[in-house]
Amino acid sequence: MAALSLFALDERADGPIQLAEPAPETRKAELGQFMTPTAIAAFMAEQFELQNISDVILLDAGAGQGSLSTAFATRWKSMHKFNDHLTIHAYELDPKMIEILKPRLTSLESDKRISTEVVDGDFIAKAAAKIRSSERIYSHAILNPPYKKIGSGSSARQIMSSVGIETVNLYSGFVALSLDMLKDGGELVAIIPRSFCNGPYYKSFRKFLLDRAAIQSIHLFDSRNKAFADDDVLQENVIIRLKKGARQGEVIISRSTDASFSDLTSDRVSFERIVHTKDIEQFIRIPSQSVEPSLSSKSIYSNRIQDVGVSVSTGPIVDFRMKKHLQMEPLPGSVPLLYPSHFIDGKLVWPRPNFKKPNAIAENDETRRWLFPRGFYVAVKRFSSKEENRRIVATLIDPADLPTSSIGFENHLNVIHIGKGPLPEDLARGLVVYLNAKIVDDWFRQFNGHTQVNATDLRSLPFPSRERLIEFGKWSTLFPDATQNEIDIEVAGAE
Repeated sequence: MAALSLFALDERADGPIQLAEPAPETRKAELGQFMTPTAIAAFMAEQFELQNISDVILLDAGAGQGSLSTAFATRWKSMHKFNDHLTIHAYELDPKMIEILKPRLTSLESDKRISTEVVDGDFIAKAAAKIRSSERIYSHAILNPPYKKIGSGSSARQIMSSVGIETVNLYSGFVALSLDMLKDGGELVAIIPRSFCNGPYYKSFRKFLLDRAAIQSIHLFDSRNKAFADDDVLQENVIIRLKKGARQGEVIISRSTDASFSDLTSDRVSFERIVHTKDIEQFIRIPSQSVEPSLSSKSIYSNRIQDVGVSVSTGPIVDFRMKKHLQMEPLPGSVPLLYPSHFIDGKLVWPRPNFKKPNAIAENDETRRWLFPRGFYVAVKRFSSKEENRRIVATLIDPADLPTSSIGFENHLNVIHIGKGPLPEDLARGLVVYLNAKIVDDWFRQFNGHTQVNATDLRSLPFPSRERLIEFGKWSTLFPDATQNEIDIEVAGAE
């Protein structure tokens, strides 16, 4: 098992964290450190094209204990002649990892064709300096970078920005820097969270990758937490292979349930199925033959939510900022405050007895700007648990279930509305039917690999016309107890 680089940023300070010796699990969490199973290291090494390159220079950014470099060297040795040469530059910050890394890499030099160097220090600063001096010597890069958010004022963010890299997490920063350090034609293989595939925060990073490299392959682990089974990882992880400066062609999409790769499947798909031509957000979708054509092949699903004449917003009430106005139970002068936990099995349950969160918020001059007028809305949870079958969980807000003239929506909900006002009933009901269909959830999973559903994600979903949604709404009124299967048939069968 190999550890990741232990570079991390304290968002309250301008530089690396200086830590004492916490317990191993605490240290992992603080430093964005997750362990790489050896089977994954071997699989990643197998992704590279190594045949016709006599002198290979490998970059291992955040080398940890060196298992990725070791796996790469093992494959290289099996393929190359006596007079070929492999050079490995392994970057690592943490002294404890370096104590293990140095002898492990030195042992590779028993093969006289291999030379290694451990580069001790801050990869981000060192890489940026090499990029500024146009030093791009690497033919290959392999990495399992640290996963840690970085603050806008941190030195890491500023250093990356100075070389044209704008991103919000160490993992994407490591990948962008490593890609920039490759020679043209160089290959990069990385195992990273799938979160970069969508959303506004990673738009610049996606553009950086797609402008400089061709996606050669993507491997997806179908189980959200099986790639790093020993860690509490809520992200889906992908293994992506990029080729710098190459012309984009078809992409190999492979899948396995977990890191054993025992049920590995693969398929070639056109790049247009992964990044849609007209998508200004450049979302990266990972299609599956079994579900992908079902929406894209239907011309009726060619709208976006704004084309339907509705808007989606994040719930505006952040409870810790409005503590003095919150009420555990509704009182005169208060209005319902809805949290995700008020929605159970597709129904609104308000107020909830013995609820750990407030059931209500006072309506006054300070809170009124954050409230919505009573009426029909659609609420979509922003977070799903690992156990939930669906990522998109939509629920109808029926004014008959709420007693007051206003409603508060907490920040962990998305709200579909018209101009911060209610929806027509049939449209609201139709949106709930559509969003809760399996065909829509399957589509969403192609580009979203974590537990979060943001308003931006919902704006990027394909929708049928407003008229079709109203038809779904009228259907749901006739069949209020429709099963999931009946909903799926109604939506998937629409023409």
